[in-house]
Amino acid sequence: MSYKLVCGIETHIELATKTKIFCSCTTQFGGEPNTHCCPVCTGQPGALPILNRRVIEYAVRAGLAVHCDINNNSHMDRKNYVYPDLPKAYQISQFDEPVCINGYVELDSGKKIRIERIHIEEDAGKLVHDGGFTYVDYNRGGVPLIEIVSMADIESPEEAREYAEKLQLIMRNVGVSDCKMQEGSMRCDVNVSLHKEGEPWGTRTEIKNINSLSNIVRAMELEMERQEDLLDSGERVIQSTMRYDANSDTVYVLRSKENADDYRYFPEPDILRFYISPESVEEIRSTLPELPDAKLKRYISMGLPENNARLIYKYRNVTRFFDEAVEKGASAGNVLNMIIGTIYATLQTEEDKENFNIKTTSSQLAELVKLIDEKKIRANKAKDVLSQMLESGNDVSEYIKAEDLQGLSDDDLRALCQGAVDANPKAVEDIKNGKDKAINVMFGFVMKNSRGKADVKKAEEIIREIIANM
Repeated sequence: MSYKLVCGIETHIELATKTKIFCSCTTQFGGEPNTHCCPVCTGQPGALPILNRRVIEYAVRAGLAVHCDINNNSHMDRKNYVYPDLPKAYQISQFDEPVCINGYVELDSGKKIRIERIHIEEDAGKLVHDGGFTYVDYNRGGVPLIEIVSMADIESPEEAREYAEKLQLIMRNVGVSDCKMQEGSMRCDVNVSLHKEGEPWGTRTEIKNINSLSNIVRAMELEMERQEDLLDSGERVIQSTMRYDANSDTVYVLRSKENADDYRYFPEPDILRFYISPESVEEIRSTLPELPDAKLKRYISMGLPENNARLIYKYRNVTRFFDEAVEKGASAGNVLNMIIGTIYATLQTEEDKENFNIKTTSSQLAELVKLIDEKKIRANKAKDVLSQMLESGNDVSEYIKAEDLQGLSDDDLRALCQGAVDANPKAVEDIKNGKDKAINVMFGFVMKNSRGKADVKKAEEIIREIIANM
């Protein structure tokens, strides 16, 4: 491509509060249409909003997690526009004094995508198109949002995807949102413009409400192609609001893009200004957990392979389980192998891994892994046992008895190896003729007859010694 991409992303994230931003209605996802709403969130005459304190706390928490400065003085604004899903004909949002400013998200390359601001606002309702009619469900109206606005630092669709994914991981880990894009609790508006090196930035378009990480990449690719074709043919890119349709794999224009002046922002008269004290900011900062990137670096420093560590670091409940098992004395490597090799086989989706609802406790896994660490059982045996524990929730002792942990004496192992040699004359002949793989037959004999207790390395030495002396 002969053009350079300039991209910024506005990310709307629904906060995990129990009630809405200005009323006591539930924020629970789903429910029959228009059952989670009241006069306040549907904008009935005379109904006055009361700002939910927890929303401010969550916004500060989110801002600190992405290195933002916190505005001690802030207020709400009215953003005026008319649309069926907004019954008041205005949205209560923030304009010139957002809660958070000047943060960043660091990509794996070390590049920092700057964050201009994070502000709080109310969500709108949802339009449902069915059978040629359009219905409005106000259950989502008034659900608290933070809008995270990046600077135009993103230079490729892949960077856009990584930025959005890191935001998702961070917000989940600090507990401000579940960020389920499939349920709309995280949505991205992606701004795209093209220009040639050394020339001014081009006119931008905004692709609204993208609901998956893969769709961010595909929508950007299509819009970049569209803008490049326009520019190459001498036409102008018109500032527009776009929509990506995953079913038809197309981007199309919804409407011409509004500017801030069109919204006629002014301070919200029904809500007082609010003050966020430095002491309360520091109190929130002290409760932040270890962030995902720091957690990944710690796991790698423990000697875990990076590719394997990446399979667990993004899931808060999985990493808590992992850390607890290691704290109880189990080796990190074997705990990780048990999680990704056996436990993950029972968890089919990303949501399953995020929830991590399993019957086995971290203490039970630690007890099992320590048997591997002490070479009392082999890893394959442990995996079989863990599979049974995951089904029943029972302890290791239900499946491994004291006699199972008694190792083989050298005499017993030698007797088994002699038996393997006697039972497999063809394999012996193959080994003598240089076909080393034939020894695997004897390993099978030894492991089966020792019920998995034999040390394969020691068995190999004995078998080769017996054959050499034949």
